Amino acid sequence: MKKDFFAYQAQTTPFPLAMEVSHASGSYIYDTKGNAHLDFVAGVSACSLGHCHPNVVKAIKNQVDQYLHVMVYGEYIQQPAVELTKLIAKHLPNPLNKTYLTNSGTEAIEGSLKLARRVTGRSEIIAANKAYHGNTMGSLSVMGYEERKQAFRPLIPDIHFIEFNNEADLEKITTKTAGVILETIQGGAGFVQPINGYLTKVKKRCDEVGALLILDEIQPGIGRTGKLFGFENYDVVPDIVVTGKGLGGGLPVGAFTSSEKHMDLLMDNPMLGHITTFGGNPVIAASCLATLQTIISSDLMPSTLTKEQLFRSLLIHPLIKEVRGIGLMLIALLPSPELAVELVMRCKEKGLILFFLLFEKRAVRITPPLTISEHEIQKGCQIIIETLNELHK
Repeated sequence: MKKDFFAYQAQTTPFPLAMEVSHASGSYIYDTKGNAHLDFVAGVSACSLGHCHPNVVKAIKNQVDQYLHVMVYGEYIQQPAVELTKLIAKHLPNPLNKTYLTNSGTEAIEGSLKLARRVTGRSEIIAANKAYHGNTMGSLSVMGYEERKQAFRPLIPDIHFIEFNNEADLEKITTKTAGVILETIQGGAGFVQPINGYLTKVKKRCDEVGALLILDEIQPGIGRTGKLFGFENYDVVPDIVVTGKGLGGGLPVGAFTSSEKHMDLLMDNPMLGHITTFGGNPVIAASCLATLQTIISSDLMPSTLTKEQLFRSLLIHPLIKEVRGIGLMLIALLPSPELAVELVMRCKEKGLILFFLLFEKRAVRITPPLTISEHEIQKGCQIIIETLNELHK
């Protein structure tokens, strides 16, 4: 299978991890040789409830027995999608009450950028340096990392950048600005949180000039930070919120939510102003609904903060310069990119899955399922410390 993997499936790097997967359950992924791998990555923050959570699997199987795809998004009334969008609205502050379901986070970003332009009649979009919002052309255009964009230029025009947490840059948001798009917590940059009420100040500036604030919650959303949405930690309500990853329960999904007044603009002048064939797919919507219901009705969200403190108490080592993040959206910052690579690769051989960040090369990602147990946290951290001891020698 590995030979065919390299021969027929397009790769994203010259050196993929290339684990041959047999099955996955809870906090573990099993390879075809029968080895169990404790998962501290959760599909890059996507598997909120771990692998094959029974509530999610049951919802998927029940929906598969009823119907699969029936019609392009927004034409037929399909119970899973209706119930999901209603539940999202119930747990978002006003006026965020209408959701457009997509196939992926990057597609939801595209929709949110179009919506900001449609609402304001303006073209300028402002994003942050070291931002990551996906890899389609619009999302790539608002990525604040030139090294990853250069090969694909020209990109969408009228995009400008500010420094995250730099209040002086807010003057760059003007009456020409359609929307400001920010990650609630910068992911690829190293899990950088807003400080000193930064997001509140951005929203105030947007309101002053008539621009829309778009918050990308694809990583911090759906309970990972101790709140259902990461922005709830920072006393701000965006005009558009984008979710994905952890909402799907292991299936691909994206969503963007705004007010009814704003979202209704996408259905006229022109009609089909944003359209997708498979967005809102009933099987995926059923998985999302089960995931969201399980997280909301359990103690998983507050327990992420308890588990964060356990991680912080265990990840103490001379080579760990900082544990950064909130809840179960954490990184261990090492002295060099080379050490980060070595830690990830050695831990893989010892049965622990860690991963990298896009831009902060010294960081090692720790984003396990919200369902991870304290015992599993202790087990994984022991492997990390033992490995760092070897590297330190």
